[in-house]
Amino acid sequence: MKILLIHNFYRLPGGEDVVMNAEADMLRRAGHDVKIYVRDNDEIDSSGLIRAASLAMNTVWARDTYREMKSIIAADKPDVAHFHNTFPQISPAGYDACRNAGVPVVQTLHNYRLLCPGATFYRDNTFCDRCLDGSLLNSVVHGCYRGSRAATAVTAAMLGIHRLRKTWSERVDQYIALTEYGRRMFIKGGLPAEKVTVKPNFVANDPGPQKRRGTYAAFVGRLSPDKGLRTLLAAWKHLPEIPLVIAGDGPLRAELEEEAASTGLTHVVFKGHLSKADTLDTMRGARFLVFPSEWPEGFPMTIAESFACGVPVLSSDIGGLPEIVSSGKTGLLFRAGDSDHLVQTAMRAWNNFEATGALGRAARADYLARYTAGRNYRQLMDIYERAIRVHVDEPATEKTMAANA
Repeated sequence: MKILLIHNFYRLPGGEDVVMNAEADMLRRAGHDVKIYVRDNDEIDSSGLIRAASLAMNTVWARDTYREMKSIIAADKPDVAHFHNTFPQISPAGYDACRNAGVPVVQTLHNYRLLCPGATFYRDNTFCDRCLDGSLLNSVVHGCYRGSRAATAVTAAMLGIHRLRKTWSERVDQYIALTEYGRRMFIKGGLPAEKVTVKPNFVANDPGPQKRRGTYAAFVGRLSPDKGLRTLLAAWKHLPEIPLVIAGDGPLRAELEEEAASTGLTHVVFKGHLSKADTLDTMRGARFLVFPSEWPEGFPMTIAESFACGVPVLSSDIGGLPEIVSSGKTGLLFRAGDSDHLVQTAMRAWNNFEATGALGRAARADYLARYTAGRNYRQLMDIYERAIRVHVDEPATEKTMAANA
């Protein structure tokens, strides 16, 4: 099969980039002809009114993306096009290039951008889905995208225009949601139910399970407010007997390190950004991983990797996380944003070594059953084949926005 993968890289690497690259490698190893069209947010230079206006227009519909993808499709003739992220450089113009060439389209829903300009259902340190049930103007008022009302207005305009144009319902043949929770939210937001299939992320290379008893708790991820780091640190003020290793970097790092130092949390160690190998080593050395996120994440790679290492996860109970972490089986759940409940949950896991070890073995079994490359490949091919079957070929006529591309 000839497969065209399409992805817009953010300035700061994230899980979406990891998943796209892992799927590309997996498909190539299976013998498929894989081409990749990428844009990068490093291309963006919004200095000056003209450039800012150009960026705004391209976010809604990018002529350069349309022309480039049209050329690639004509040369390579892919059987299916699989989009990971289109925001902002690729834009929905990529869908039109595929539709006008008769190429079936698959879109992975890594975040909630189609429903929420901020992409996270998280505002002012709490869950918010007002744009799902109400007007996108709610996001503009609060500057939900990067704290900027102007930038949010552009994003909201893109979403509003393409809702009216029926881009999301008519120009994508199959969507991939990462959890059942995500699927329900996107259907509630207007996507056709028959087009949304659940396929979780996966761990490309088996890291192998831990060999000995973990000696600390671990957090691995981006140090940002939505990840629940303030709740984590508040809990660890009451857990002096449990060493905590925090691996990762982000905008909260300086605040968290200062807080830990000023309150004498010598049992909390910040390791900063680690290589993939060192990250996995850190996981394998932990008795459990703590995942205190306070927004309804898509499908965190960190949890799947922890399971692959045979390490159970103590997770907040928001969004689709309870689908991934089965409380009492592969980990334990605590109330999102509740540091006292996290203290109780962590003490239970730390003090009951045999039970926690059993959780880790079950987590490893769950990885082998659900999150391996082999399992993911079969699911992905089923989705591609479904997209090809249901795709309605249209004449290669230029749509209104494509007319002047």
